[in-house]
Amino acid sequence: MPATYENSDELADALRRAAAAHGEHEKQLGHEDADWPSWYAQYMVEEQQS
Repeated sequence: MPATYENSDELADALRRAAAAHGEHEKQLGHEDADWPSWYAQYMVEEQQS
């Protein structure tokens, strides 16, 4: 299922949620995640499917 957003504010909010979740992910990894764009994309798609 594709991820869709009604407007730029909704997309910005989704990016903020992904950023917060990714920060926790990096804490667990113990280092920066160089492939963060893929992680964000997967998180945002899964968030819309739940």
